Amino acid sequence: MAYVATRGGERAIEQAERLFRQDLGQIDLDRVQSIRRSLPYLVDRVMGEASLYDEDIAALALAQTGGELSEAVLVLRAWRTTQPRIAIAEPLLQEQLLTQRRISAAFKDIPGGQILGPTLDYSHRVLATDVLEGRPYDPPAVEAAETPAPARQPSLADWQRAQGLVAPAVDNSVPLDEIPDLTREPLLFPASRAHRLQGLARAETGGVLALGYAAMRGYGNAHPTVNELRLAEAEIVVRHPRGTAFSAGRIRVSQAEVTSKEKGGYLELGFAATFGWNEVKVIAAATLDLNSAEAPVGSAVHEEFYLYHTESVEASGFCIHFKLPHYVTFQSILDAMRDAKAKKAATSASNITTAPQEEPAL
Repeated sequence: MAYVATRGGERAIEQAERLFRQDLGQIDLDRVQSIRRSLPYLVDRVMGEASLYDEDIAALALAQTGGELSEAVLVLRAWRTTQPRIAIAEPLLQEQLLTQRRISAAFKDIPGGQILGPTLDYSHRVLATDVLEGRPYDPPAVEAAETPAPARQPSLADWQRAQGLVAPAVDNSVPLDEIPDLTREPLLFPASRAHRLQGLARAETGGVLALGYAAMRGYGNAHPTVNELRLAEAEIVVRHPRGTAFSAGRIRVSQAEVTSKEKGGYLELGFAATFGWNEVKVIAAATLDLNSAEAPVGSAVHEEFYLYHTESVEASGFCIHFKLPHYVTFQSILDAMRDAKAKKAATSASNITTAPQEEPAL
């Protein structure tokens, strides 16, 4: 691929960016904090796809890019590469999560009970158009339950293992400093489970939904049932160089386990987790994980296909690069078209010239 160099266009390029910035207007701290407060799920999505948990920085990225998600993720990932890695946190365990929402579609009664938590699943999708007429929408206050649900909930999969429904757990733990890191290592195939789950954790939500939905509709080899869906806050525990463990704060996390028909006497499980609260992403991602085992090469649920095609920065970058000059390659296509037409016209003219002439009628 070749490009024609553009000269004298520096001023035009600079003014084009200025025009974009001018349309957005001034960006200040109040605007960033307003985005963080009013659009928490959008901020969560950007943090998850950028693999960086910082609500203020994610809100700034959205403000700076006008809410263009692929650009916001790209800016946030670029900023992430400039930051030092201070420590590696201790593993997050399900039973230690501060759970705010936990449901199962596979079992009605589960240990700890179903916790609906914050959701619009059961609401009417009606716009509050009164807001546009100057009447603010003030939601009614939540009524506290007589008996609050426990903050920490047990793992449903562990309960299923005790019932003989799920295969016994295999200890795949590795030292913290040896954990594979997709942000520092190339993605190779066949991918390790760690790399697969890391890729799904920061995959583009829309892409994961499209491919996960394809699997759900029958293009995969396993139809999912939500075994457990959980929205929670996780305590980030790190160790001081002297060995003392301490909390560095809390982050919002989503996780989903989906299950399918039994295999080898046990239920199969697919799993996914990500930064922030993003239910549709983790359900779709867990469905892809569930379908990976026997997926045919080239199918939408094969790991090489979905890990490549849900990588937001690479996918959007490749798509956007088509806006760059392709004059030389396109000109070669036109030259080939003109040459083919010329040869076709010459062949037609030759056939007319060499055709036998009819004798004149007497």
